[in-house]
Amino acid sequence: MLETKDILETINMIDNEHLDVRTITMGISLIDCIDSEIDRACDKIYDKICLYAKDLVRTGEDISREYGIPIINKRIAVTPIAMIAGVCQTQKILKFAKALDRAADTLGVNFIGGYSALVEKGFAAGDYALIESIPEALSVTERVCSSVNIGSTKAGINMDAVKMMGQTVVDTAKLTADNNCIGAAKLVTFCNAVQDNPFMAGAFHGVGEADCVINVGVSGPGVVRAAVEKADCQNITEVADLVKKTAFKITRMGQLVAKQASERLSVPFGIVDLSLAPTPAVGDSVAHILEEMGLEICGCHGTTAALALLNDAVKKGGVMASSHVGGLSGAFIPVSEDQGMIHAVKEGALDITKLEAMTAVCSVGLDMLVIPGDVTPETVSAIIADEAAIGMVNSKTTAVRVIPAIGRKAGDELNFGGLLGAGPVMPLRKGDPSGFIHLGGRLPAPLQSLKN
Repeated sequence: MLETKDILETINMIDNEHLDVRTITMGISLIDCIDSEIDRACDKIYDKICLYAKDLVRTGEDISREYGIPIINKRIAVTPIAMIAGVCQTQKILKFAKALDRAADTLGVNFIGGYSALVEKGFAAGDYALIESIPEALSVTERVCSSVNIGSTKAGINMDAVKMMGQTVVDTAKLTADNNCIGAAKLVTFCNAVQDNPFMAGAFHGVGEADCVINVGVSGPGVVRAAVEKADCQNITEVADLVKKTAFKITRMGQLVAKQASERLSVPFGIVDLSLAPTPAVGDSVAHILEEMGLEICGCHGTTAALALLNDAVKKGGVMASSHVGGLSGAFIPVSEDQGMIHAVKEGALDITKLEAMTAVCSVGLDMLVIPGDVTPETVSAIIADEAAIGMVNSKTTAVRVIPAIGRKAGDELNFGGLLGAGPVMPLRKGDPSGFIHLGGRLPAPLQSLKN
């Protein structure tokens, strides 16, 4: 039974420590919408999404009002569109992106993810056409998000796809240069992408999922920071225990919201993703949690170890609080969305090399990094390849979401507004990786992939 102090503690977390449900994401399979005539396929997609998700926004608002829990985003993830487009790849598959955007607009959801391709081992019908269409798709739509999985521990890394994605990221930034290069902020390149991730921009509905599911993403870096700040921990073990207990409380709230949304929408409950996802709001920073552990500034020596502790403790605490934990579940380190990270970059304590090291122990990868606008496609590809290698060898999800700031150089700033925040343009390492990137082919899977 809940005690009064537990209820008051949760109220304080919501009112003063930025505790929220970051997203309710409905995953919808579009496999039954495949049609060789693209206009018919688009009509089927629009109709199915609007039928299944017609009550999603209202239900989220009802739950938020009744329980007093902020639910920030209502989103949709769909089957990777490259699979749907395979039978009509000779037609202009940009129509799929417009159909998704139209459905998202009709329903009033924040984003719709799944303009995606899974090419870790090679290209299937529809994959090339979809990847080539991404820059235009993200420039002519408002709510569509795109992702491409280019590697996995089991398959290795598709270096031909890595090369394509470097060019795709640069082209997407250029086509949306008049809107702060926002298109690149809606594009993620993955290694070991998961099928049930509720967070954008990387969400898609995996082929192993049910026809329709509800996934919930919770977030509470401000709560964890406040807990560590208030406690008088005598050693690092006590810090880990405190984070575990706090993650348990945060995840229980997510489990409640997920159960309610599932029952009211008559849709199976999928997973709770218990990732600590920061926002630009003061006090809602993963970097500040690390600093509360005793680091002078995020990025100094010891940061990777502190982040490893945080990520592990969040997972251990969260899995006890929910019947199904999935997605990415850990700590995000998106630079532009985290005030502590932004401060550390401006102070020179945090650069892309240190961030790359941190991604070996966080829940995803290089996220929301703003880089100079004159970056070459080959350099972006090399950044993707480095990050994918970390994910492949360590059997974890890694991702790259970098934004080339067209017309800006290191030291300038790019401001997206809202949850995406603002990011300082970060310098990159010297040297040209073009020769390596243009080799192409497939980087072989590591020995640990042979587990059968």
